[in-house]
Amino acid sequence: MYNRPEQVLEQYELEVKSVSRGREGYLCETGQGTKLLKEYRGSLPRAEFLAVMLDHLDAKGVPVERVVRTREGAPAAVAEDETKYILLDTFQGAECDTRSRDDMLTAVRMLARLHNEAQSCPEEAPDFVRTGPDALLRLYEKHNRELGKVRNYIRAKKKKNEFELLFFGQYARFMETADRVVELLRETEEEPQMSGFCHGDYNQHNVIFSKGGTAIVHFDGFSWQIRVSDLANFMRKMLEKNNWNTGLGMDLIRAYDGVRSLSAQELRYLYLYMAYPEKFWKIANHYYNARKAWISGRNIEKLEKFIRQEEERERFLETLFHFTIRP
Repeated sequence: MYNRPEQVLEQYELEVKSVSRGREGYLCETGQGTKLLKEYRGSLPRAEFLAVMLDHLDAKGVPVERVVRTREGAPAAVAEDETKYILLDTFQGAECDTRSRDDMLTAVRMLARLHNEAQSCPEEAPDFVRTGPDALLRLYEKHNRELGKVRNYIRAKKKKNEFELLFFGQYARFMETADRVVELLRETEEEPQMSGFCHGDYNQHNVIFSKGGTAIVHFDGFSWQIRVSDLANFMRKMLEKNNWNTGLGMDLIRAYDGVRSLSAQELRYLYLYMAYPEKFWKIANHYYNARKAWISGRNIEKLEKFIRQEEERERFLETLFHFTIRP
């Protein structure tokens, strides 16, 4: 749409020098530095809570992107067609290097700082950002039902392709693990104090290293839930990139724990997050929802890699189990 970003930016008290298309939206050079303008699909109350939380974290010394308010003080701008946009500070630098142990350890320490400082935010988290009790149990029960649907769909096919044969051959193995995690969750009590503000998608792409320090960006998926979900998400990504190196995994836990002490129950939940075969479900779910006659070779490669890494993954999980579940 003609001049859409410029029209939206008129709602802000900014001197806009130039606007260019970026990967995630529009990069805006302004008198107050570089900003990122992108479409926002959430509600305005959700954007308001995020703006308050990010301001709080910044005031506490945690480098995070911040929401720029409109002239009217709103956390998002609304275009003529009712499309909402959010304007954010940006950080220029390199993403967390998944080959650098120092980068990864720094990233989990930053995450622990974020979790610590978010707890003192005076703004109470509204109900619409909170996950309900037993949310992880319900999620994994849903995943298990979806895996069963994929298995039944493939089993009913007379002619199976390479991906389907591979999935079908591995289904029982990973489903046994998935069922075991669900059973352990049913026996585990979720403690309210384990929950707090979470980034929601903490990975290497959302931790930026620059000359000025390390910053956290892209809070689009934030929520109020069990905080070790952020740690588990980051660890899963890092360990997949490093063939589930047990030493690295334990170092990441110790680095986080050195900044924000993990309770015995949080460590138990961390194990359950890590033990669930999330990648197996994700690949299967993507295949099932596409249901194309032509199967992407990329899906086959991902599944093959996950299977190849399972021995190392089980070795890491056995070590983690020893410190978190085993009496």
